Amino acid sequence: MKSLKSIIGSLGLAILTLPSMAMAADELSAGDTAWMLTATVLVLFMTIPGLSLFYAGMVRSKNALSTFVQIFAITALMTILWAVIGYSIAFGGEGAYWGGLDKMFLAGVTVDSMSGTIPETVFMVFQMTFAIITPALIVGAFAERMKFSAMLIFMSIWLIVVYAPITHWVWGDGGWLGGKGILDFAGGTVVHINAGVAGLVAAIVLGKRKGYGKTAMPPHNLTYTIIGASMLWVGWFGFNAGSELAADNVAGMAMAVTQIATAAAALSWMFAEWIFHGKPSGLGIASGAVAGLVAITPASGAVGPMGALAIGLASGFICYLGATKLKQMFGYDDSLDAFGVHGIGGIVGALLTGVFAATSLGGAGFGDGIESIAGQVSVQALGVGATMAYTGIATFIILTILKVTIGLRVSEDVEVEGLDTAEHDERAYIL
Repeated sequence: MKSLKSIIGSLGLAILTLPSMAMAADELSAGDTAWMLTATVLVLFMTIPGLSLFYAGMVRSKNALSTFVQIFAITALMTILWAVIGYSIAFGGEGAYWGGLDKMFLAGVTVDSMSGTIPETVFMVFQMTFAIITPALIVGAFAERMKFSAMLIFMSIWLIVVYAPITHWVWGDGGWLGGKGILDFAGGTVVHINAGVAGLVAAIVLGKRKGYGKTAMPPHNLTYTIIGASMLWVGWFGFNAGSELAADNVAGMAMAVTQIATAAAALSWMFAEWIFHGKPSGLGIASGAVAGLVAITPASGAVGPMGALAIGLASGFICYLGATKLKQMFGYDDSLDAFGVHGIGGIVGALLTGVFAATSLGGAGFGDGIESIAGQVSVQALGVGATMAYTGIATFIILTILKVTIGLRVSEDVEVEGLDTAEHDERAYIL
């Protein structure tokens, strides 16, 4: 046994080191910073070229280049808007609904400012990549029929009015959904439900493509789509594991559950299609993988491997139904299934996070018991409902104003000719 003197000495040493330990938590970590620089590049890689290829392969050849151009332009435009005002609204203050304008033009974001153990510049750019891919996802819903000029204006307003405030609700200091205890580790509500619902509204407001339901509109190059899905799968580790903002054990588990859920969803969609359609398709397994990536996004910091397996299996099957049966039932033209995959996948993932984050089910989110699970699911449902309502209403208003002022949709002649030539005076060379 230790002597009383040695015990007192140890306690004294511990007390003396407490201030230095607390200070270390606010100091720059080279390891965390290196990982977050890598994660930031991975998330940008998800959009250009990952999402660009994924979407461009699914449209008709006459609209392939325009899809690339739309997403590339969104990447540039959202970068500037995020630096000018978006970051401030999302992370600039401690309001319940928005962060204010104190950090407009990145005021106060200097080489020395910190966000935890990483430079604030790195945190700002990491979050910028989220602000880039979220509006880019919406493109899939209105592909082949929105004017390029209208798209740029719509996306600009949408980022400021919709995306940035919802980001603050969930992740910003004092955000009301974060205060309610919502579990959204990497963007189930902020990114996927947000983009999916906006895409659904856009598809309905613009109307169906000319000939939709009567003329075959097969994807022109599924090789592009599968390559793009593969890039999304790889880049998503930056999306999910990077959201820990540190190179630690939580990031490691986030990476593991992301891989498991994605694989499970790819197989789930593939077998569902095999059963209902008769053959497994490349488009199906690629779409299933993306559905799993979407669904595990809110859960990745809180569930264990078996929870990830369940979320992946559920999301692959449910998103398959959403992208096929639901769309047919209601007759809307969600061109590339932005709502079917991202909207529905985000809803499934957000709600199931409330179940499988329970420690009794292998998660690390909250305590055991039916009451705890029911309580967390109710919080998740509140976040889902609030995001859907705000995004849906705000997106409808923005699009309606643009529709009656500058117009949203290209003419029938342009749509028949294709957006590549009519909007950009170029054509993609198809291998």
